[in-house]
Amino acid sequence: MKKKSDKKLSGFFESYMKKEPLFVNKKALQVNYTPDDIPHREEQIDHIASILAPALRMEKPSNIFCYGRTGTGKTVVSRYVSEQLMETAKKKKVPLEIIYLNCKMKKVADTEYRLMAQLANSFGAKVPVTGLPTDEIYKLFIEAVENKNRMIVLILDEIDQLVHKIGDSILYNLTRINSELKNTEISFIGISNDLIFVDNLDPRVKSSLSEEELVFPPYNAMQLQDILKKRVKLAFKRGIIESGVIEKCAAYAAREHGDARRALELIRVAGEVAERNNKLKVGIKHLDEAEEKVERDRVVDIVKTQPKQGQIVLYSIFNLNMQDKTLFTGDAYGVYQNNCKSCGLKPLTQRRVSDIIAELDMLGIINARVISKGRYGRTREISLAIPNSSVEELKETLEASLGL
Repeated sequence: MKKKSDKKLSGFFESYMKKEPLFVNKKALQVNYTPDDIPHREEQIDHIASILAPALRMEKPSNIFCYGRTGTGKTVVSRYVSEQLMETAKKKKVPLEIIYLNCKMKKVADTEYRLMAQLANSFGAKVPVTGLPTDEIYKLFIEAVENKNRMIVLILDEIDQLVHKIGDSILYNLTRINSELKNTEISFIGISNDLIFVDNLDPRVKSSLSEEELVFPPYNAMQLQDILKKRVKLAFKRGIIESGVIEKCAAYAAREHGDARRALELIRVAGEVAERNNKLKVGIKHLDEAEEKVERDRVVDIVKTQPKQGQIVLYSIFNLNMQDKTLFTGDAYGVYQNNCKSCGLKPLTQRRVSDIIAELDMLGIINARVISKGRYGRTREISLAIPNSSVEELKETLEASLGL
């Protein structure tokens, strides 16, 4: 016998299916979508294409290092050029293979073993998830790629995350593999959101990885409008987006360092909000709701992925903020020490906690203004950069993570 709630849900889903959707192709607004036209990145497209073109003559292209802030087109341009290159290679019967890996993905690139196992398996090797010595994995990878003549382009997206988790020795090992290959040559495209990442690499890795460097500048508001207009035409039915929505969405994203990815996410969520509310058009009100939701989700995601020490520092600040007074580094440090005892973690020095506070400021969760106290040195004046309404939810998230 069906429960009443089952019938109620069944009715809800039936009525949902009868509604006219606002979207015709929501994928056009998603991160992994590669459009046929990428405005305002013609220079970068031509540059990468000219570097990779020798692969069509079976000549090893230079390694490329692309960097710029999130949402500046690094991934979409790299994938677009590589897809076009692959099409030509197939027509001309050139034995070219392009492998794309996102180094931020768990279980793909969180250890050197897993990364090399993933690569080896991409070329037909059968490598177990665990159990072999790392040297053996490299041997299996080399055997797998050497079974025929070919050119390989390996795209390592968010390569800074790989080095952060494993260390830069993995890049040295990868870039040295060509010296052991006879039938195959491998070129690398490294993509990083960290603008100074390459400066901190081992000089040997830096010289081999970044033979060609390419900077992706942030988009301005007008460029973001162009991008949104093109994608909106693909994603929504005609006339669905009300006047002013695209302009305001572009202004939101331009404020966040010219992040096209954020702009596309905002307009997609605005469409979902309007659809949920049975509206026939997407208006400014829906965009404002989307901005609030996306920002809340972004902050929760940042908080969840912070190291334990960063979480304890933030939790201590939240507790102090509840007392409604001006906060300084010293105030936060006292509460932080007590929280470390509760979590069974060894407290860091006050200077290191001050560094973590500066990092949280860069992430946009708090504002930490450096002020001088004369002969008593300098400190940071701390305030929240997120709405008070979000604090309780974040505190609960932190308590669950820290076991408080």
